[in-house]
Amino acid sequence: MLGVVTRVEPGEGVSALLMTLNVLTLMTAYSAIKPVREGLILAMASGAEYKAYMGGAIAVALLFAVPAYARFADRLPRNRLVVGVTLFFAANLVLFWAGSTVEAVRARLGLVYYLWLGIFNMMVVAQFWAFANDLYRAEQGKRLFALLGVGQTLGAVLGAGLSVWLLARVGVFNMLLVGAGLLGVTATLTQVVHAREQRSPAPPRAADPGDHGGAFELVLKSGYLRHVAAFALLFTFVNSNGEYVLGRLVKAAAEHAVQAGTLSPDAVKEWVGDAYSRFYLYTNVATVTIQALVVSRLVRVWGFERAFYVLPMIALFDALGAAALPVLAVVFVGKVAENATDYSLNNTLRNMLWLPTTREMKYKAKQAVDTFFVRMGDVSSALVVFLLASQLELGVRAFSLVNVGLVVVWLVLARRIVAGYVRLSAG
Repeated sequence: MLGVVTRVEPGEGVSALLMTLNVLTLMTAYSAIKPVREGLILAMASGAEYKAYMGGAIAVALLFAVPAYARFADRLPRNRLVVGVTLFFAANLVLFWAGSTVEAVRARLGLVYYLWLGIFNMMVVAQFWAFANDLYRAEQGKRLFALLGVGQTLGAVLGAGLSVWLLARVGVFNMLLVGAGLLGVTATLTQVVHAREQRSPAPPRAADPGDHGGAFELVLKSGYLRHVAAFALLFTFVNSNGEYVLGRLVKAAAEHAVQAGTLSPDAVKEWVGDAYSRFYLYTNVATVTIQALVVSRLVRVWGFERAFYVLPMIALFDALGAAALPVLAVVFVGKVAENATDYSLNNTLRNMLWLPTTREMKYKAKQAVDTFFVRMGDVSSALVVFLLASQLELGVRAFSLVNVGLVVVWLVLARRIVAGYVRLSAG
């Protein structure tokens, strides 16, 4: 059965399924607690405006959270680190739930919880993939990460549906306890997998003399990791710019329909909601299909080196198409293809980048790259939106041309990353 997704060798199946269930449960936990964020912050005066500024605040907070995580990574074995951090976040959720039962406290929780969730959702996913990189040898990871990616993808999709079903039955703030319980399950699964696999652990790459240090220090000292960090920032930057272009064209299409008399002004929100519902549906279906049936086969046939260029080439054609013909239909199709490839193939490949690195890099530097540098991609996009849209009042073609330039840099960077990956793998 697992062979439908990827090739699984004898003895690997049980742990691979447990790891897949682990990340599925983790993503479901995030889906369960995400609606609480909106309920808390939008209840505040100027809550919608606060949301627009929180990306930068989360990036600043990560400058402190990542080094703190790295200090624990220096002191604890992998199972105690991953289980301990997961249970720490679960305990945070119980405290937030207790605060939400007191009206005076609940009124002040919005910004704190929003900030906490922005750190939590990035750190726990990065931690899971660090554990997976530590667990498997490079050859195993190239095969089995596609299966683990199915768990992450399904967890995001099914978790959203499950959260809607649960929300109607337990209420918004009780979802915090649901999330805490699910995190307890993921901690248990982590310990079970660790106990199963510690009999034959994947040998980590020998540490170089310069491999010791803090999370950001490790990134800055390694040319390979600097390129990976720049890649994380770039692909997020490009994606966020594209999301802005799509949103702007959806809004323009709705306004045009109102002016043409084919849409009532009172129905604009429903029209926009329907457009995005279709966008998310098509993206989710394509993501699951690519992750389950394409990723493993593409990596096996083309190799990691060629597969790594697939997303930037799709992003380049998407940006060129939007620059040449900035209409909703073109951007809609391009963004579905780009996002589905990003959430499936790119997500799997960018986690494979860490297979040939040292254990310190996996647990410490990966946290810096997958949290702070990814978030800085969003912040960079927000700054470009402010400059081009708010200050210069330029249209979507300008954003598409910016993306063309960014993707060209991305392609140059991809070549260097692939060369570094091959060199580390050979060493």
